[in-house]
Amino acid sequence: MTTAEKHEFPMARTCPFAPPPAYEEIREEEPVSRVRLPDGRWAWVVTRHEDARTVLNDRRFSADRQHPDFPPLVEGEVASRRPDEERSLIMMDAPEHGPARKAVLGEFTVRRLEALRPRIQEIVDGRIDALLAGPNPGDLVEALALPVPSLVICEMLGVPYADHEFFQEHTVKVFKQSTPPEQRWVAMRAIQGYLADLVEAKEQNPPDDLLGRQIVKLRANGTYRRTALASMGLLLLVAGHETTANMISLSTVAFLRNPEQLALIRADPGTTLNAVEEMLRYFTIVDMATARLCVEDVEVGGQLIRAGEGVLALGYSANRDPRAFANPDELDIGRSARHHVAFGFGPHQCLGQNLARMELQIVFDTLFRRVPTLELAMDVDELPFKDDANIYGLYRLPVTW
Repeated sequence: MTTAEKHEFPMARTCPFAPPPAYEEIREEEPVSRVRLPDGRWAWVVTRHEDARTVLNDRRFSADRQHPDFPPLVEGEVASRRPDEERSLIMMDAPEHGPARKAVLGEFTVRRLEALRPRIQEIVDGRIDALLAGPNPGDLVEALALPVPSLVICEMLGVPYADHEFFQEHTVKVFKQSTPPEQRWVAMRAIQGYLADLVEAKEQNPPDDLLGRQIVKLRANGTYRRTALASMGLLLLVAGHETTANMISLSTVAFLRNPEQLALIRADPGTTLNAVEEMLRYFTIVDMATARLCVEDVEVGGQLIRAGEGVLALGYSANRDPRAFANPDELDIGRSARHHVAFGFGPHQCLGQNLARMELQIVFDTLFRRVPTLELAMDVDELPFKDDANIYGLYRLPVTW
């Protein structure tokens, strides 16, 4: 039995600030090796930084999650797959993927996002006002971490924020590992149905929001389909708030546990962008969204992977690879960590990564300036980390000031 074959995937974190302990063992002893998945089938894990980037940038590894051989990450996932499901961007391969991504890429240019900065700052200030006006101790997840990215992505898409509880409730079901496959499918369909209705309501007089502009652009190109736009909206809505919310809460804990690191951004806000990259690397909250299916025999890291075999490019292992990052288990906001793979890599690299960076930068600069006495209201060991979710984070973060 090989090093990795002793393990079943996915693996749980035993420490909120470190990958599963076996990751280092696998990465150092047999960096490309087979593991057993929840349904008993086998897949390859790729654990080193260079190899992970190779897999994610090679068209011989497919992102088609509807394929029956695509590696399942939760039990029962294969049975819940629907061939007739609308394919979102993260499921597409070339040549379909390129034009679909390009159609929406203009919404995330640096210029367009910079135009949003004043509004994001206004949202952050408003949520900190609400935190300070509320009970002390307060819950930073409820008061700040979740509302900020939710408000931002809702305004960008043109989704009424009044409905955020609806999609948040269903998002939790989608990402919770213990959710039965059929319930996960129902939750996803509920969000997609909501967005399809919303897109339909915008069709007659498309407003100047992301969904409205996409309707106009796609109609002009002769490629408009309501279900496809709703599917893209679902991806942006779900990914656009859940991931950033978790990064806000986790990073706040990390800063408060490492006051010498926090002092650096307080002394020089210019270091916050570096801090954001380091936090993204350090936590890597979406570890295995970069699963792939090999469609042509290819060698990675000296190991032959054959067509039809599943591959997991483990982002958290890659981001703790000492070949890519010196002293990788240390939190060091002074390092240059921009080459991390927390946003993936290659053609499927996260579409909204610069929006997430901006939100995190504004939150950190504003929160620690306006609330200099912020402290955790309970021991780290007692915090409710999302050990049961496919996107790591915190359910609650009690803080005091």
